[in-house]
Amino acid sequence: MSSVTPTYLKTNLLSGLTVALALVPEAIAFGLIAHMSPLTGLYAAVLVAFITSAFGGRPGMVSAAAGSLAVVMVALVVQHGAQYLFAAVVLMGVLQLLFAAARLGKFIRMVPHPVMLGFVNGLALLIFLAQFNHFKQAGPDGVVRWMPGPELATMFGIVAVTVALIYLVPRLTKAVPSTLVGILVVSVGCSLLGIDTKTVGDLGSIAGGLPSFAIPDVPFNLETLRIVFPYSLVLAGVGLIESLLTLTLIDEITDTRGQPNRESLALGAANVVTGLFGGMGGCALIGQSMINVNSGATGRLSGIAAALFLLAFILFGSSWIEAIPLAALVGVMFVVCEKTFEWGTFRLFGKVPRADAFVIVLVAGITLVFDLAVAVIAGVIVSALVFAWQHAKQVGARSSLDANGWKVYELEGTLFFASVTAFQNVFAPKDDPQDVVIDFLRARVVDHSAIQAIDALSDRYRALGKRLHLRHLSPDCRELLGKAQDMIEVNVMEDPRYRVADDKLA
Repeated sequence: MSSVTPTYLKTNLLSGLTVALALVPEAIAFGLIAHMSPLTGLYAAVLVAFITSAFGGRPGMVSAAAGSLAVVMVALVVQHGAQYLFAAVVLMGVLQLLFAAARLGKFIRMVPHPVMLGFVNGLALLIFLAQFNHFKQAGPDGVVRWMPGPELATMFGIVAVTVALIYLVPRLTKAVPSTLVGILVVSVGCSLLGIDTKTVGDLGSIAGGLPSFAIPDVPFNLETLRIVFPYSLVLAGVGLIESLLTLTLIDEITDTRGQPNRESLALGAANVVTGLFGGMGGCALIGQSMINVNSGATGRLSGIAAALFLLAFILFGSSWIEAIPLAALVGVMFVVCEKTFEWGTFRLFGKVPRADAFVIVLVAGITLVFDLAVAVIAGVIVSALVFAWQHAKQVGARSSLDANGWKVYELEGTLFFASVTAFQNVFAPKDDPQDVVIDFLRARVVDHSAIQAIDALSDRYRALGKRLHLRHLSPDCRELLGKAQDMIEVNVMEDPRYRVADDKLA
């Protein structure tokens, strides 16, 4: 409690208020995208933000209703209705709890840095492009078009003023978050000047009461599970990926370390609760998290305050919040996109390997065209293949003759499925003398494909009537080798010890 100073309270409370204001239009929009009422998105934002902020593993990160989840939910709601969505959200939370219980959160540390850059840049572009939907409206024929010229000019003018205030206010004072100043000044200015522009209320009313508990009204049978499980599995995966990658990003920005398993546990619990209280579920939001962190709020209080402020808006302040010009909040999100995008990426091209540059562009592109989960999985797979290819090329050997006239191959590199061809090409059994030694001291045997390659090589020498000697193999290798067992020379003092990935020893 000694760290709870007046400055800490002011920073986190004001940042929480700013985040709550930024959450309103997005929560409403995500609810509408999922073919649900605006309150479905708002209740999810309140509950998910409160629970993950209070109990999660990354203080300062903001979780709420998310667009990446909303697009997955649409088909389920259209085909089966809202109650099936609530059941899917509960099951989504259960799957995330199981993920946390298995302590799988640590694997997010294995996501390569180029994938992280692509994730950040792709999401920044996605948020940026999504804001332009607010500059469109449905015509009498139901077709969505750009606003008429004067209205469009007014919207862009308000956006420009908001952005200017956000960048200029910190030069005068940092006592209050500049994003909050921008929203308040623009809102008061539009009201005093009588400027007619699109407001938050045009998206939908946010007035409502407290969320009420209700078990999803669906049959509890295998048919229901067959319907909701595929959606729950995708929702759980997308939510975990977006949350844990955002956690990693905030770790880098703040030079601290979050707890992925704890965050997964809190997110799972939040989604179970949200589904039971009529919410659409959620995950971490990089935009609102960046608003929070850039305001200096890295404690739990800011997220808790954001949830409580948002609840207060629903219960008591809906008329005021609905009067906020939508363009002011769009301006805030434009600034968030600018600060989120890793502009240093452009300086990397030509300096980093082409494969890394390709992965950055690939992940960003797939994020825009498909979704975040597909993008990250594709990026990890491509990075793994590049890694395997590069290591496959690094297998080699130095050969020499010893005092006995035996030819000694000193193998170097990693022997695994991708490098077995290069390994086999190192040797020339027909040209080698009667006795040949392969020294594995500077090499590492990784998987079953490597074991098979050693066995196959021993067959080639045996067929020519030559003797092959294998030195400095791990005990795991000695146990797994079949045809080459009698060629192994054991030296307990010098032989390395490492594990080989093989089902026989699993």
